[in-house]
Amino acid sequence: MTDLPATAHAIQFTGPGVLVHNEAKPVPSPGPTQVLLKVEATGLCFSDTKLLHAWTGHPRKGPVLSGLSAEVLAEIPSYTPGEIPGTPGHECCARIVAVGSAVEHHAVGERVLVQTDYRHLPTAGSNAAFGYTFEGGLAEYVLLDERVILEPTTGERFLIPVGEAPSGSAVALLEPWACVEKSYANDERRTLLPGGRLLVAVEPGAPLAGISTLLAAATPREIVRLDPVDAASLGRLAGGRFDDIVYAGASADRIEALIELLAPGGVIDIVLGGRRVDRDAAVDVGRIHYDPIRITGTAGTSAAEGYARIPADGELREGDTVAIVGAAGPMGFMHTVRAATVGLRDLRVAAIDIDDARLAHLADVAGPIAAANGVEATFTNSRVSPPPNGAYSYVGVMVPAPALVVQAVAMAAPGARINLFAGFAVGTRALLDLNVVVGQGLYLFGTSGSEIRDMRAVLGRLEAGRLDTNISVDAVCGLEGVAAALAAVEARSSGGKIVVYPALHDLGLVRLSELADRFPAVAAKLRDGTWTAEAEAALLAEPH
Repeated sequence: MTDLPATAHAIQFTGPGVLVHNEAKPVPSPGPTQVLLKVEATGLCFSDTKLLHAWTGHPRKGPVLSGLSAEVLAEIPSYTPGEIPGTPGHECCARIVAVGSAVEHHAVGERVLVQTDYRHLPTAGSNAAFGYTFEGGLAEYVLLDERVILEPTTGERFLIPVGEAPSGSAVALLEPWACVEKSYANDERRTLLPGGRLLVAVEPGAPLAGISTLLAAATPREIVRLDPVDAASLGRLAGGRFDDIVYAGASADRIEALIELLAPGGVIDIVLGGRRVDRDAAVDVGRIHYDPIRITGTAGTSAAEGYARIPADGELREGDTVAIVGAAGPMGFMHTVRAATVGLRDLRVAAIDIDDARLAHLADVAGPIAAANGVEATFTNSRVSPPPNGAYSYVGVMVPAPALVVQAVAMAAPGARINLFAGFAVGTRALLDLNVVVGQGLYLFGTSGSEIRDMRAVLGRLEAGRLDTNISVDAVCGLEGVAAALAAVEARSSGGKIVVYPALHDLGLVRLSELADRFPAVAAKLRDGTWTAEAEAALLAEPH
């Protein structure tokens, strides 16, 4: 610890839209339960731009409500909720350089992948996370606390040890790849929530069966029944939260009001009973992504049919025809490569975007990967060739635009899964034809962040040589280049990920395509234009 500097460079968000490059941020000495990391590399994410602009309105910048006491949180200097300036960056590779006297599960010298999502520490709108509620990786050093970074039910570490072979960039980019993995591996709930709250709302004269079947599979602790439901009875429930809602009827007004009553992770089962919803419903797709709520249902009369059609997970299936909308962006790139390498038979993948240059880059990288794995892949500008309606059994939406959710529903074949991967802000509503969603058995779902198991899954592929996360690197920079890099991320002008090296204080944004002119010795270490561990070492050795 005596070799640590007193101060170091860090990026801080200090208010809405305000980014500061702090050149003398104090480096804290770890307290008894704390761990100090020296950051090797951090990837940038569109979520960083959302935090920058939303600031205290971001659901992960709010204070921790439970899981740790206020007294414990006050002992952690890197806990920065609300208005407190904080360091962003949640895609991080680092090394442990100091630990406190009571630290039991971490050791100096360990190289680690940082799992960022603290689901055991809820905030009002989400949960705490590294790079949001707690300081993140856009700094030379960052402090963590062992009381935060151990999963309480299993004791698993949120700092996952990694070997020395992969580059810092390859390790850091496992985080977004793990978020992609989570969206497919996520366990979907197919029954009522045991011990939860169930609301049954029935329109006058609407047929409803199957409740006894649902109750036989799982028992809620409370059942509220509104039969018949009307505006007055529903109004008395305002502010309440239900884990499951069964609605027999076809009123869009009623459906919108009922969705507001869903608790995080809640399911609404719409039983149309042969009726048609009277208009398109304004559905909060941000809640589908972040909370995550789910909509299911049936055109028939049995509520059990709605739950029966919920898939076990969000995975692709053999024979799927997959459309990835916004495929040429950084996350769409990962979804495309994952589809090409998942190993399922008879997959066809349509990578759809509106930027010809980025599509060409995606085709150059992902096209040969798909061909080598026997996956038919096409790369299409939707402004030139609009995607056909009803043609896809799986649709991934990578851009947080409500119109694209509406388009995804139109593109979906009966029984399709629609993966709302884009980080729609809570409160973002899309006008959806629920007659199509329910009648054709479409399933809209979304996930946010990842879990330790997802991190371990993609780390295993990296270490086994089955995944090279560096194929998604488009540009690199030091801390001085972060402002320009975030602007590029927000403008979606980057065809891949941008990796920040905090040790390079003054390096601006450099795209890999510019390396030959700017840093020819680094460019010589690329492999067919792809970032490598050798290129990273050469960049870090360059005078800047």
